[in-house]
Amino acid sequence: MVSYKELGLVNTKDLFKKAIEGKYAIPAFNFNNMEQLQAIIQACVDSKSPVILQVSSGARKYANQTLLRYMAQGAVEYAKELGLNIPIVLHLDHGDSFELCKNCIDSGFSSVMIDGSHLPYEENVALTRKVVEYAHAHDVTVEGELGVLAGVEDEVSHEHHTYTQPEEVEDFVKRTGVDSLAISIGTSHGANKFTPAQCTKDANGILVPPPLRFDILEEIEKRIPGFPIVLHGASSVPQEYVATINKYGGSLKDSIGIPEDQLRKAAVSAVCKVNIDSDGRLAMTAAIREVFYTKPGEFDARKYLGPARDELKKLYQHKTESVLGSAGKA
Repeated sequence: MVSYKELGLVNTKDLFKKAIEGKYAIPAFNFNNMEQLQAIIQACVDSKSPVILQVSSGARKYANQTLLRYMAQGAVEYAKELGLNIPIVLHLDHGDSFELCKNCIDSGFSSVMIDGSHLPYEENVALTRKVVEYAHAHDVTVEGELGVLAGVEDEVSHEHHTYTQPEEVEDFVKRTGVDSLAISIGTSHGANKFTPAQCTKDANGILVPPPLRFDILEEIEKRIPGFPIVLHGASSVPQEYVATINKYGGSLKDSIGIPEDQLRKAAVSAVCKVNIDSDGRLAMTAAIREVFYTKPGEFDARKYLGPARDELKKLYQHKTESVLGSAGKA
């Protein structure tokens, strides 16, 4: 067994407490490869932001669990090399079984999510409690989930969403012992969060999706005051990336995300962790497609993955400085 402390990582306990008190949210950026990790660390060091390195079950299979552990350890040393020892969490995103969560804890993760939201309520409680008991014995923090987000992300797929029921949260938190709770208030996974038919146009003719259900969030805050809340499916789907992808041979339709002003509003509440994955995929794809289209003779991977990494860094730094408010909090 490898403890996350040996790798120089931290869990989320103190980070979430500071985030709630400081009215900001910590970015949880998903990564699968070296370029994504470099961009995350560069952006968060430059903006002096704490960060959660998020790994899905699919990412573990893609990158290899042993390599991921050493990449996370390398990220800690890389941040120091860049000049700032920022707090870094290694977190399992959407763990779907006790066995997977245990394996991640045993291999150096400092935080895990057990997603039993698709299960009947009592089964969700039992599974989450089992993971919490094992994780807390190793000082690892646990995120649970109530409510179902629509959309597709790696191996997580739901056609319809179910809003979190505020009357369930107090019982769930008390009986499971979780350290944070992911809720459903209108976000969704993937780049195709909303169709144009679901949106309205603002004064500039830009499509605006339905607002997040802040009434549900406020009711949850009343029932579990000061408890860390997490938003999944919170990518904003920047339209400039969609346009670039389509300009250079892509075919993305109806790609509409969560407006950044709504995420900023959420970040000053008890929402202290915001998951961002699709925006990074879009930024990377846009940069790579542009190189492939404008320089068709290019075959050096560094010449297209390098620009993709630079674009990712720019995006992530924007999120910490202008959206989540985590810049300067490391």
